[in-house]
Amino acid sequence: MADYSQIDRSPLLNFLFYPRKDTSSCPEGAFDLLVPVETGISVACRFYSGHSTWPWILYFHGNGEVAGDYDEIAPLYRQRTVNLAVADYRGYGASGGSPTFTHLIGDSHRQFAAVREELYRKGLNQDLWVMGRSMGSLPAVDLAYHYPELMKGMIVESGFASVTRLIRHLNLPARGLDLDPIEQERLAMIRQIAVPALIIHGGMDMLVPVREAQDLYHLLNSSKKKLVVIPQADHNTLLFTDLRQYFGEIQEFVEGTKRESSP
Repeated sequence: MADYSQIDRSPLLNFLFYPRKDTSSCPEGAFDLLVPVETGISVACRFYSGHSTWPWILYFHGNGEVAGDYDEIAPLYRQRTVNLAVADYRGYGASGGSPTFTHLIGDSHRQFAAVREELYRKGLNQDLWVMGRSMGSLPAVDLAYHYPELMKGMIVESGFASVTRLIRHLNLPARGLDLDPIEQERLAMIRQIAVPALIIHGGMDMLVPVREAQDLYHLLNSSKKKLVVIPQADHNTLLFTDLRQYFGEIQEFVEGTKRESSP
């Protein structure tokens, strides 16, 4: 894993994380799971189960969001016969602690293992895809590198190859920090990822420029990969600009990779 300690100790965290608490109750058909990540600290995952035989997407949300925000979005996945499990970060939702990039990445490994264990324990379909939106693309990509044999594929929405590129694009105060080793390690890691991948991005995204999606797409070593740019969408309207295309691409990707990986 890249060494994020420089960033984690710097004022950059105040610009890059916007934690928000939420302890709202689950909607009907959903359940929460607290995943211990450190003594006295757990992070939350919310499972939206439509049917026990449907496949699952483990979803790492964007900055400023919490798992509960997906109470109204999960039904759109269920319309496509896909179950959704949304992971929160330290300081977000019902999770304890405070967010850092080291924790964001490290905790995702424990969440991934806990989600797989929970699906097995409850007798649910264990076909699992990993998805990351914006900041959530960091853990999603990391998991795709480390556990390719345990997932069916990866979906990245409005994502980027390395947070260092976002720092430079937004011209955030990084004087005195050596960001290049982080970026080079991330790029080298992405070049080795070979799982099936779907990259979705908004053509009008000014926060994370579309070139980030293009670079990620070209860097990936996947033999099955697709880049989808929705022209009129920006960073926060991508999902709703063209619901049919957005969820159609996800459903097609999930069903296609599911068929190809079946014995």
